[in-house]
Amino acid sequence: MQNDRMTNQTRRRLGTVVALVLAATFMLAGHGIAAPKPNHGGQDIVATTQNYLTTFYPLWFTHAQFQIAPKNELVGPEKISPLYQAVVAINDDTLYASSPIDVIGCTVGVFVPETVAGYSVLLLDTYGNVYPSPIPSKAAGVALPNTTYVLAGPNTHSCGPNPITAELPLDFMMLIFRVDRFSNGIDMTAEATAFRTALAINGVETKVKPVEEFAIPFKMIADTMIRTDPIAFLRQIQVAVADTSSTPPLSPQERRLSDDFNALFGDGSNLGPQVRAQFAVAARSAHYAIISNYLNHTDANNWIHFTNIGEWKSAVLDRASITEFCQFCNTIETAAYYHVFVDGTGAPLDGSAPNGYVLTFPPGGTPAASRFWSLTGYTPDAIQPIPNAIDKYVVASYTPGLVANADGSVSIYISQTQPAGVAQANWLPVSDRAFNVMLRVYGVVPKSDVARNK
Repeated sequence: MQNDRMTNQTRRRLGTVVALVLAATFMLAGHGIAAPKPNHGGQDIVATTQNYLTTFYPLWFTHAQFQIAPKNELVGPEKISPLYQAVVAINDDTLYASSPIDVIGCTVGVFVPETVAGYSVLLLDTYGNVYPSPIPSKAAGVALPNTTYVLAGPNTHSCGPNPITAELPLDFMMLIFRVDRFSNGIDMTAEATAFRTALAINGVETKVKPVEEFAIPFKMIADTMIRTDPIAFLRQIQVAVADTSSTPPLSPQERRLSDDFNALFGDGSNLGPQVRAQFAVAARSAHYAIISNYLNHTDANNWIHFTNIGEWKSAVLDRASITEFCQFCNTIETAAYYHVFVDGTGAPLDGSAPNGYVLTFPPGGTPAASRFWSLTGYTPDAIQPIPNAIDKYVVASYTPGLVANADGSVSIYISQTQPAGVAQANWLPVSDRAFNVMLRVYGVVPKSDVARNK
């Protein structure tokens, strides 16, 4: 009763708090996917360039990232902090181990140890398209024996004694393990840590590195280049598209688009001032469309939610938008993502608001999740965790000491300082400037409201 009274008193003191009330169900407004305009047979510089940048935008990121990330070698950060910027919208719910998988020449053996911890496995191409993984995901408590998966691609020959056990659709892909730190409210960080460390490729265990080694801000570099030197950015996309060692074979439509752009652009070094200006305008307008498509993809409560992540088919604008804001995110079968930059009135979220914000799940209204739900705050441009004095970046279903209100609802307080009378478990620290928050639902329950997007 003491906690109930304290919570009610706190609510009265925060009378001017803006309530971000998230119901148990979500209504996604209909949105038409704005496809790039036809390029008129490659004669229109602006339309061709817009189409080209939108279609191949993800390749700029992965090509730059994979120049640094070691191939066939699992790595992961020792911790998550605001220093981490290698991938946007990182979260502190799981331990990461990832590697580009290159089987162009030889097979690659991935050793997955037995563990009681739960984990998911994500297999993607360099566009971020998700493929069925031959290495299965596993719920906590489920027993799977130590297993080595010998991976091969279309152009692989076996280089060792072990027979091939799994065929990959491409010779170059991205493999990501996410290992749950908590399961059913139980802290399994020790088990998750041991599992991540023991994961191995070709006999080499995961290298857990200082977070400082993951600090290259690829999103901010892309945003800045498009704003200040779009010609150089387009040239770098050209290089990525042409790199057959990592880029999947182009479809006939992609090949025509690439050829049309190359005929107009050359290598970008011999463009006259007027033509150069057209390419610059086109690149910036395409980038603006990528950002706008994401920020305007909202429901009635201003939450951004995509259900086609990793399964875009021809929706290249959505694919580019997710690369910008949620690269390497999971398909809806594994996780759902709800992102918001404004409050219920449409005003931008701002940590300088005197009393902060409160997000309340109604009684029985927390998202159905077989793994967890969590809420993370991010900076507005880099989409990185927000620095704070207690190094706390998430409030989740598994957060120890999370307190429910007297009526069974759950409130999360988002502010610079911990509100009086509010449990620290229920507080998500932010800074004194603009921010955004992302709600994750990991382990989407089949036929649930989240799974049905209702």
